[in-house]
Amino acid sequence: MEVWIETADVVDIQERVLRRAGSGIASVHTPSDNKGKPAGWPKSPGSGKGRYVNGVDLPRLIYVRWQSLAEPQTYEAYIVIPESAREIMRKPEKAFCRFDGKWITDYRDRFGIGLAPGGIAKVWLGAPCLKSVEIARVVATINPKGPYEGKSGGKHRPLSEVSKAYIEKFGIPYGSW
Repeated sequence: MEVWIETADVVDIQERVLRRAGSGIASVHTPSDNKGKPAGWPKSPGSGKGRYVNGVDLPRLIYVRWQSLAEPQTYEAYIVIPESAREIMRKPEKAFCRFDGKWITDYRDRFGIGLAPGGIAKVWLGAPCLKSVEIARVVATINPKGPYEGKSGGKHRPLSEVSKAYIEKFGIPYGSW
């Protein structure tokens, strides 16, 4: 289901704030020819499209505000990163990397955040050669100001024609996330 990320801000454990660490179109897996099921999450999702964040410590909090284009609705969530997740990030693991066919030592240093209709945000930690680990699931609140903090006259970004056709045919699978 398509979303538009208005902002993703990060606060690290040193209380440094990195505004707009992410924004824009989220990476979306669209079933070809409107076949397949968008319900639920993949078993080991990747980090998707994103941004490298340098010069900060391990994260303590992620704030994300997004438009669920399928509904349309604007949500915001405060995702508290537990200490257990930071411990996972600090722990090296041996892994077979199928990209180059070698055994390496890798760290889970990438966050993937799934955003779904109904205001569901799910967070995974991953790395290119390691399976993702779920670390949080949050139910967001509706942003009362609406899209773009009320600066768009209540207008959300448009839903793509492909997604619109899929939703008209199959609906939105609320409760599957």
